[in-house]
Amino acid sequence: MLYTFSAWLQVSEGSDTVSVMFKTKGSKMVRGGQVIAKHGCWTLLKGGIAANFSSPVEILFESKNSNAEIWADNISLQPFNKKQWRSLQDASIERVRKRKVRFQISHVNETALIGAKVITRPIKLNFPFGCGMNHHILTNKDYQSWFVSRFKFTTFTNEMKWYSTEKKQGEENYTIADAMLKFTKENGISVRGHNIFWDNPKLQPEWVKNLSPEKLGEAAAERMKSVVSRYKGELIAWDVMNENLHFHFYEDKFGENASAAAYATAYELDQEPKLFLNEFNTIEYSGDEASSPAKYIKKLQEILSFPGVSGMSAAIGLQGHFASGQPNLAYMRSGLDLLATTGLPIWLTEASVDPQPSQAEYLEEILREAYSHPAVEGIIMFSGPAQAGFNATTLADETFKNTPAGDVVDKLIQEWGTRPNIATADNRGIVDISLHHGDYDVTVTHPLIHSPITLNLCVKKDFSLETIHVKMRA
Repeated sequence: MLYTFSAWLQVSEGSDTVSVMFKTKGSKMVRGGQVIAKHGCWTLLKGGIAANFSSPVEILFESKNSNAEIWADNISLQPFNKKQWRSLQDASIERVRKRKVRFQISHVNETALIGAKVITRPIKLNFPFGCGMNHHILTNKDYQSWFVSRFKFTTFTNEMKWYSTEKKQGEENYTIADAMLKFTKENGISVRGHNIFWDNPKLQPEWVKNLSPEKLGEAAAERMKSVVSRYKGELIAWDVMNENLHFHFYEDKFGENASAAAYATAYELDQEPKLFLNEFNTIEYSGDEASSPAKYIKKLQEILSFPGVSGMSAAIGLQGHFASGQPNLAYMRSGLDLLATTGLPIWLTEASVDPQPSQAEYLEEILREAYSHPAVEGIIMFSGPAQAGFNATTLADETFKNTPAGDVVDKLIQEWGTRPNIATADNRGIVDISLHHGDYDVTVTHPLIHSPITLNLCVKKDFSLETIHVKMRA
């Protein structure tokens, strides 16, 4: 069962992070969500728990400030089985990803053409659903064919990172990243830039780790200018400061505004890409307080209040690396709901599921949950074929035969609008069809009409019924 949780909270003084904790029979404590509660106003905490056990559970509220009282009101815990949860996902997908289109088909004399067939073929869908890519794509023809036949969006897993492009100080080498970008352009694949900086001290180029603050400042400025200027106009996004809630390498060297300053500089160099704060465990693991949705929003607000970022196209990057065990979709949804209050676009940027017997099932649940949420505007998986070294979430084996996870991905690609649709007009000459947002080629035929009608259709996000009048001549 999945349980969604909500409560309105206040604290008796100041403000503090308050978590909801579920205490099971064995005294195990599971964090189900958190929020920054304040004195003087009520704040909504949303969260949840995935219960693969049966026992009494105590609901507790936790605050680090032992002097403050926690006031709670309107507490709600709602159970859902998997069938009910899936039904809610499907209803949301129908509402936020699709639009109803009506074709009114008639002869030029206004007579309804009963039995006319309407064939819709998607040309370009509006929702980015893609997959990570690595350097093996340059030399492996099978990998190329596998990728191009499925995806139009990607992120290079390592090839644009600083430790890949400047292994020795002053010796930049963009050969591999440039070649991969050439391949993607030739195949109509859009690329997210990953990443300008990584705040993890262990994942700096080796020569960077022991630089003085002054020398590091010079090197970082050169890195920023080099990589952003080089790919200006080529990328749809940049992960500017990767994993900025967990690590503080640059803040420790330059002060607490180091990250915000990096965003301002990246925006100054290239105004077009969306600039992401990319982080892990924000939606996938409720036990990691460092990157909770509430902490994420707080960090984001610090960046957006910094001089020089006004007008910047900011976006929320949630890596989505799910470990073993049943994913807590209730917590994931509550996190997406909270992050959506910022009004910024949300992407799952590196979605994956650790190897386990139910990997394919859990991957499908996670991808559906993201796709069904109205604030999510893109999904990139960090997965792929075994021949390219993807050994965690492997979509195809060494012979490029689909794994169960690969079957799930292919099924969702088709389900989310990539296959042609054929429908037949009723006795009023009407075809009602629900289409995913995007561009379509449409062909209308009838047994008594020799020349089919072809037209282009753009299905935009709108909740009203769109009516297309088609008049055919014998």
